[in-house]
Amino acid sequence: MHLAEKAGLWTDDRKAAAREVERRIQAAELTVVRLSFADQHGILRGKTLVAGEIAAAMKGGVGFSATMLLKDTSHRTAFPVWGPGGPFGAVEWEGAADVMMLPDPTTFRVLPWAPHTGWMLCDIVFADGRPVPIGTRHVYRQALAALADAGYDFFAGLEVEFHLFKREKTSLGLRDAAQPGQPGTPPEVSLLNQGYQYLTEQRYDEMDPILEILRTNIAGLGLPLRSLEVEFGPSQIEFTFRAGTGLKPADAMVLFRSATKQVAERNGYHATFMCRPKLPNIMSSGWHLHQSLRDRKTGANAFTGGKELLSPVGMSFMAGLLEHAAAAAAFSTPTLNGYKRYRPFSLAPDRAIWGRDNRGVMVRVLGAPGDPATHLENRVGEPAANPYLYMASQVVCGLDGLKRTADPGPSADKPYDTKAAMLPRTLADAVAALRESKVLRAGLGDFFVDYYVRLKQAEIDRFNLEVSDWEQREYFSIF
Repeated sequence: MHLAEKAGLWTDDRKAAAREVERRIQAAELTVVRLSFADQHGILRGKTLVAGEIAAAMKGGVGFSATMLLKDTSHRTAFPVWGPGGPFGAVEWEGAADVMMLPDPTTFRVLPWAPHTGWMLCDIVFADGRPVPIGTRHVYRQALAALADAGYDFFAGLEVEFHLFKREKTSLGLRDAAQPGQPGTPPEVSLLNQGYQYLTEQRYDEMDPILEILRTNIAGLGLPLRSLEVEFGPSQIEFTFRAGTGLKPADAMVLFRSATKQVAERNGYHATFMCRPKLPNIMSSGWHLHQSLRDRKTGANAFTGGKELLSPVGMSFMAGLLEHAAAAAAFSTPTLNGYKRYRPFSLAPDRAIWGRDNRGVMVRVLGAPGDPATHLENRVGEPAANPYLYMASQVVCGLDGLKRTADPGPSADKPYDTKAAMLPRTLADAVAALRESKVLRAGLGDFFVDYYVRLKQAEIDRFNLEVSDWEQREYFSIF
């Protein structure tokens, strides 16, 4: 029995998809295929195999060091690995042992910017076929299964802001090398437009040459791109995508981010999904997650109201999002930088409230009574979030509200004056709330929450040891 069978994934559909992958590799005369998995931060890692090895890999998987799942955002391993039982007291984690990438042939694509190259997204399993419990695609799949047991599917659309700059330095000297814990000097960049002419055609046209290159490649990947928009700040843009069910929008997000960065780099640009780059007059970027539930029996939108704006299902689901917003922020806003965005009068939320078509609230309700397109727009996230964890947190929190028929309270017409629970001001505050969250522990598992808290705490601790520009400016002269 090969690994895909042990994992219970070698279904008839998967076999057919694997045969189609082999056919496409031969037909396109591909030379290599990238096998990628989304790590704990939603960053794609993996290995590249020559085309002749792919048929065996789809059945038997490909090994990689488990330490890839133990690294913080500086690529430094944040857990001990050399003692007995490794970081989690189990033999499969000892000594930086291998875990396995198992390619999902239904995700196969040819990369338009590297047409000799195929690509597949992988699930992460142990050698005996068990899913690795800290694999974030697996975590999201479990949350979706719990939602399915309640009779619903998760339906989500992406609205993603990011910055796109021209690279000013394209070569790396010997002094530019990085090391674990010290990622290296960020690239030197210049603006593509001056910003602050929101949605003007002139600002868009200034960026059109690279935007058209991006659009062509994203379309070539088959991602459901809807629109390209010039955003408010300098060199800031927004891409939106049609909604999809279950894993599909999360898979699309990790591929979109990776593709955007790769295509930009190849053409002399730098794309960043960092929330608020430290550049003059720059605006924060958000990731607004549009979401609704589909009734598994009827296929209808469970959020569509009769005479009301939002159905009772939608109201209770939204109440869960609001009640657990502080703990879920550790997933929707997983970087220290992302909390610079939560400020009043900024088209971003600063407290857990909802409103009808109001861009100052956390959850914006879009639609009308009887409208089958009625949905929630959660404006809390940053574009650097791991999409599997961001979406899993929405499912877990919303499902809790649904089970309790929770009440979200009245609509907030004055979002920055309404009395409500404030969103966390720092990543440390969000991690502390997650540590104590019974709902997210129940939905994601104690093992995963403890792992994630430790991972993020390592990131926070490294930050707290650094002397910031603010400290130097504030204290160096006066004291």
